[in-house]
Amino acid sequence: MSYPRTRVKICGLTRPQDIMAAARAGADAVGFVFYPQSSRLLGLEQARSLRAAVPAFVDVVALFVNAPSQDVQAVIDQVRPGLLQFHGDESPEYCASFGHPYMRAFRLGAPGLDTPPAVLSAVRQHGAAAAWLFDSYSQGYGGSGKTFDLSLLDAVRHAPDCRPVVLAGGLNAETVAASIRELHPYAVDVSSGVESAPGIKSEEKIEAFMRAVAQGDGARADG
Repeated sequence: MSYPRTRVKICGLTRPQDIMAAARAGADAVGFVFYPQSSRLLGLEQARSLRAAVPAFVDVVALFVNAPSQDVQAVIDQVRPGLLQFHGDESPEYCASFGHPYMRAFRLGAPGLDTPPAVLSAVRQHGAAAAWLFDSYSQGYGGSGKTFDLSLLDAVRHAPDCRPVVLAGGLNAETVAASIRELHPYAVDVSSGVESAPGIKSEEKIEAFMRAVAQGDGARADG
């Protein structure tokens, strides 16, 4: 399935001015991180305050890594995200248990996610997900700025039951257009690629990233 344009999520927001910069640049979604080991971690009070700064028609995505279910429910109740993002080793049953739309992330290159057939087998366990997000494998969970071999998605891309594909991992204004031309994803997800420091976004880098996404879409349309 083809899409008219590539959606953009900017993840790891910690400041209201960065939310406004993302919205002005045309981002479709912003991501709030609730992973305690992340330098972009938000507390509930901070997240509620940032949520109030998000303008209409920009979605909020709440990211978790192997979180206790009560912590996820507290964020749902108090922050009201439009989408949950599970970035750890969460089971399909756990992800679906909240009755809330969710996106499941997969760290490609990890053991068991290092061949195209293995990737397809893993993602098919999450057929109820609103999207499948693909990030690079690292010792942590996301935000590494590393890329992965896009050929690992060959089986997923051609599967008739493929969910919308969200591409993450090592994206920035210099790399995203080529990735869009090669993969034709539904959306791209960027964090460190638009930062001046962990958790601190650069308005100039956000704008450059959005221009590069448009260039990738333009090249795809020409092709």
